Amino acid sequence: MPNKIAFNAEYPVIAASNDLYDRALPIMTPVTQTLAKGPGQYVNGVAPKYLKRGKGSHVWDVDGNEFLDYNMAIGPLSLGYCYPRVDEAVIAQLKDGITFSMMHELEVILAELVHRIIPNAEAIRISKTGADVTSAAVRVARAFTGRKKVLCCGYHGWHDWYISVTSRNGGIPSEIMDLSSTFGYNDLDSVRDALDGDVACVILEPFVFEAPANNFLQELQVLCQANGSLLIFDEMWTGFRIAIGGAQEYFGVVPDLACYSKAFANGMPISLLTGRKEIMDLFKEEVFFFTTFGGEALSLAAAVATIQEMIDKNVPLYLAEKGKRLKDGYNSIAAALGIADYTRCTGYDCRSLVSFDATAGNPLELKSFVQQELIRKGILWSGFHNMSYSHTDEDIAYTLEAYREVLGMLKEVVLAGGVADALRGKPVEAVFRKVSHFNTKPVVKS
Repeated sequence: MPNKIAFNAEYPVIAASNDLYDRALPIMTPVTQTLAKGPGQYVNGVAPKYLKRGKGSHVWDVDGNEFLDYNMAIGPLSLGYCYPRVDEAVIAQLKDGITFSMMHELEVILAELVHRIIPNAEAIRISKTGADVTSAAVRVARAFTGRKKVLCCGYHGWHDWYISVTSRNGGIPSEIMDLSSTFGYNDLDSVRDALDGDVACVILEPFVFEAPANNFLQELQVLCQANGSLLIFDEMWTGFRIAIGGAQEYFGVVPDLACYSKAFANGMPISLLTGRKEIMDLFKEEVFFFTTFGGEALSLAAAVATIQEMIDKNVPLYLAEKGKRLKDGYNSIAAALGIADYTRCTGYDCRSLVSFDATAGNPLELKSFVQQELIRKGILWSGFHNMSYSHTDEDIAYTLEAYREVLGMLKEVVLAGGVADALRGKPVEAVFRKVSHFNTKPVVKS
């Protein structure tokens, strides 16, 4: 029988997952379309590789095993799997059509809604992915300022201007690499060192897990304004979660441009670029940013339904309340077990991170052991709590019960010095973000 969300005696059988993986290996390079969903983020040999369906906060793999999901499709499922209001909106639109030969009324309806709730949304562009809109923001910033260079902090997608600052920069000309550099979060000096008269924009995630310190976002805006560089918020993770109007509403810092995806359509592919009208007006003729599927109506319907549900139900408050119980509960359990010196849960309540220190062993092995044992108990986990409106009090209570047992087991294997020996498969790999060229100044061309 497949495993359930319970204290199962055995690890899940994943034969069908492994069969699909074997079929994919010869023809898919690599097998995953998103690194964070790939097999490298899970203990190979224990975790399933393929999911089949979801409902609420639960998912089922291709072998029929059931799990409580804290990844939520790596962010987009802010409400939960198969959420009725959103699915009904998509089904209703499907009956009328998907993509049309002219513009669709939902484009206007969504734009008006976004204009009302996002502080900087004087003008709006709609696209499909996060990388679309971050790249469009950089392009229009260059056009508006007449400058070339970009300073970035965080993860911003796969396009040349950003991925050139990482170790996976194959295929990108050096001329493009020379135009982008990074700065440290909460490190204004690293921004001052890199700013010059050719910096078109500074783009960052307003926060990932670390909170802005000493009015960092406000002071960053002052630096950008003084230098004539545009400030861009990449709100893929913060938008609609920390507040309906995103981090710019929550922190009271209104950027020149802002980029959104993930949370606001509950899993349907859509993204937004919002910003000052005088900048966004360049898209009318000077800057090209168009895509055939930008007006695809199923995603538009999902976005309108999702945003309206988030407003009606005050979803950000719900995410914070449930996420706080989980985060504080984890830390209380770690403290009671005497292991808070090497594992803790940090971040904002709506999205928190469990971390492990090297003082107790290899952090990836510690994480792998916890993941392995949570999977046996029916919890799909990769170190994050991506909260959704479908996570219930019962889900939180069960998760904390599972944490209590699993962290107790972790303490035992750490004391015995045998974490690696306790793993039943290959440990998880490091999460890919930018891993090189930190705090580098763009090359000055003579």
